[in-house]
Amino acid sequence: MAETTPIATTDSLAPDAAETAVQRRRMHPALLGALVGALVAVSLTALFRGQYLDATVTEAQHRDLIVHSMALADMVGRVEAADRSVSATTLDALIRDWQGEFPELSNIRVLRLSGAQLLASTNPDDAADKALPRRLTRDEKQIFDLAKSLSAAVDTNRDEGVSRKRQILLDSISDDTLAISLPYFLTDGGKVAGMVQLQKRLEPAAMPAGLISGMATLVAIGLLAFAACAVLGPRNRADGRPWLLTGVVALLFSLVFLFYARALIGTGAELSSSLTEELAGAYQAVRESAASIGGRYELSVGSERVNRWDVDAYQRPYNVIDADGRILPASAELAAARAQPFVRALWGNWVVGLGLLAFVGLGFGRQLLETIKEHRHAYLYVSPAIIGMLILVFFPFFYGIALSFTEQTIFTINEPITEVWAGLSNYISILGDFKVASQTAQGWVFNYSNFYWTLFITVCWTVFNVSIGLSVGMALALTLNTKGLRFRSVYRVLLILPWAIPNYITALTWKGMFHPQFGVINQGIQMFGGSPVAWFDGVFSSFITGLATNGWLSFPFMMVVVLGALQSIPDDMYEAATVEGASRWQQFRYITLPSLKPTVIPAVIISVVWTFNMFNVIYLVSGGAPAGANEILITEAYKIAFEKYQIGYSASYSVVIFMILLIYGVFQTKVTKATEANI
Repeated sequence: MAETTPIATTDSLAPDAAETAVQRRRMHPALLGALVGALVAVSLTALFRGQYLDATVTEAQHRDLIVHSMALADMVGRVEAADRSVSATTLDALIRDWQGEFPELSNIRVLRLSGAQLLASTNPDDAADKALPRRLTRDEKQIFDLAKSLSAAVDTNRDEGVSRKRQILLDSISDDTLAISLPYFLTDGGKVAGMVQLQKRLEPAAMPAGLISGMATLVAIGLLAFAACAVLGPRNRADGRPWLLTGVVALLFSLVFLFYARALIGTGAELSSSLTEELAGAYQAVRESAASIGGRYELSVGSERVNRWDVDAYQRPYNVIDADGRILPASAELAAARAQPFVRALWGNWVVGLGLLAFVGLGFGRQLLETIKEHRHAYLYVSPAIIGMLILVFFPFFYGIALSFTEQTIFTINEPITEVWAGLSNYISILGDFKVASQTAQGWVFNYSNFYWTLFITVCWTVFNVSIGLSVGMALALTLNTKGLRFRSVYRVLLILPWAIPNYITALTWKGMFHPQFGVINQGIQMFGGSPVAWFDGVFSSFITGLATNGWLSFPFMMVVVLGALQSIPDDMYEAATVEGASRWQQFRYITLPSLKPTVIPAVIISVVWTFNMFNVIYLVSGGAPAGANEILITEAYKIAFEKYQIGYSASYSVVIFMILLIYGVFQTKVTKATEANI
């Protein structure tokens, strides 16, 4: 009988051979990392590409509608300027001629601010109750308010010399209808005479295809990664060093993604170029129609040698299409500027893809999954807290950091971050301004709004307050720890009251006590023959008001911490020191202080952070008086954001504050080693 050879199974193999067999059946981590990174990068790119193309088409549609509307507003203003007495009849014929020339326009309405008159309209509902022209009814007040807001926006931009408020308002009525409201002028540079409103039916725009290129990119990355793993994979498994293979796969991933990104950027440029050509043709048609219709009413419209109709929402000319409809070289520059956010997004997607590839390819992803699987119950229990921290702490934190690199103000709050990106300019402005003081004919003058002056005041404020709180708190704790002290529990309750009362109530109470005329402190000074002090008029005296208030608030915390630490010190140590002849000072120095260190040092760190950011006391007591000389960093950041409306600059201030406290906390913990266990 022939002898049969047993088939080797994984269980019958040696441990190393079994592990090798399992690894061969698994997908190589570098290949898996390439697929995961490519899937995420391509998916994000498809999302951002869609947003970029939608924004490009939307901007072209807006510009097209603005060109039609600006031409009509130009003719309306010239009709009014020519003869205001007959303008209503003429305007009605004018807007109907314009609608006949461009059937996609509808609901054209002309409102005159003077007298709140609706002069002309192609909407039958506007003339249903009373013939035009007529005064606006009470129900139409929002139309008049809209016209007044446009007029105010024009005046504000002219007075300030900046384009801060939109002078043209666009609104989507539905998916295929866009409405516009814009002012018209009787003369160039004159006051706003009224408002023109109209709607336009939009034609669906043809978007370039992108699915095939995205799928092709995924397939190409997968095939190249598979080939690299097939060639270099066994060697990497043998030596246990996946760095070479992961690097090769990352290089292949980068090359394919680069070609993919270049193709997408080229597609976007082609779309932008074609839309610009369509807009140039539309402008020529509008110009010819305006010249034709304007000739019927003896208006010289469409004969200008400059293009005044292709403007943005602030009525600033784009200067990319000349008066004859020719596309200028600046058009390419404008398209490139519009594509910059998408280009930056592509770089970000590439970095995200590479990060995921390295994380999975080097084995960290598998280790993470195994750790989660092993401790799944623990992760399940803490997941609600983690989710809450992500939403309530980490997202606002990182969003604030992102805002610190922008020039965002309250007037640009709705603009995307990419449109107000400022880079490091805020930090350079904050940290690079060293003009704290200057010498004048009247003497030295300090710049109280300078960051370094505010930092100096903040450091002084923190050092003095923590010193007062620690010294007073420790003295009271030592007193309360005295053996045989009567009414100890009563003293504890009374001394903890300043901490128990809400600090804003305490701050307002102390502010009243420092009132120059009615405050109890000045009343007491006068009782002893002194003169009342204007506490908030001097830098030093105003600083004292905040110091006294916060000192009253801070000592109970230190007292409670020190008292708890004192009661944990064994009495045997003091008895042994007494037997050895140690004095009370020596016992305090060599027993009490070292025993208090592990408790007091962390409390001091917390107290420094709290005091450094003690907003309520400064804001409610002195308000930074006089002239902001006693502002601390946190109150200065608040006023920059909510009084000067410079949100991005304030976010930079906040990040600087965070970095200062982070460096202090790390340094203090490393030097004192108070949080380390004594073994």
